[in-house]
Amino acid sequence: MMRSKAVRRFLSHPLAVVGLLVLLLLLMMALLGPVMVPYSPEKTDFDALQRPPSQKHLFGTDELGRDVLARVIFGARISLTAGLVSVFVALVFGGAIGLVAGYYGGNFDRVLMRLMDAMLAFPFLVLAIALAAVLGPSLQNTMLAIAVVTLPIFARIVRGQVLTEKTREYVQAARAVGAKDWSILIRHLVPNIAGPLIVQTSLSTANAILAEATLSFLGLGVQPPTPSWGSMLNAARGYLAYAPWMSLFPGVAIFLAVFAFNLIGDGLRDAFDPRLNR
Repeated sequence: MMRSKAVRRFLSHPLAVVGLLVLLLLLMMALLGPVMVPYSPEKTDFDALQRPPSQKHLFGTDELGRDVLARVIFGARISLTAGLVSVFVALVFGGAIGLVAGYYGGNFDRVLMRLMDAMLAFPFLVLAIALAAVLGPSLQNTMLAIAVVTLPIFARIVRGQVLTEKTREYVQAARAVGAKDWSILIRHLVPNIAGPLIVQTSLSTANAILAEATLSFLGLGVQPPTPSWGSMLNAARGYLAYAPWMSLFPGVAIFLAVFAFNLIGDGLRDAFDPRLNR
């Protein structure tokens, strides 16, 4: 009943629905990329260097004659994959840390949370850049770096929710009938703290996409010739004066992806707000 109310509240949020539609469009673009454009995102054409948008090349071509539309579409795969996978990894491991620390408490909780606090003391992007530089430039290392710097956020949220929920009657009743700790954690606590986690997952994915674009822009993410929105912006910065379309379209793509996840996050926050679900 509570979940159906949350879904209705989300769908009644106009901007959240707009964000969801934009996200679905980006996902379709990423999945159906080879069908949507006849050009390879990596094949060069020195007879079509930096052509402006036209009927043949809707988004124009870049400094190597590659179709910008094809590169934006295939870059969506990189950015969305990096955002979703890194946040999922952070959710799983950060959530596990928060569950255990909040449920058992004591010295175990204090040690883990001081470690999380130490990680949160560093600016998000600075720590991501440092980790990516140490690990080396690649998509896998980029996702790992983003996951590591996002992990403490989920750990803190889950711990706070568990500290509140573990004193509730349903947890006490589960203990009274002999339920094991892992059963209480997975079957009882996780479903009851899912709302804030869903909201944070959406908002963190937006930050992760921005982080991936930043790392790729700095040369610490996906390496050429694989298309990435961030690396496309890096390549285009020297041609802003006479080929602005090279930076315009990947920049718009980043904006739309981040905007969509933020709108969805706002809608989810309103949908799961207990003050609105009475």
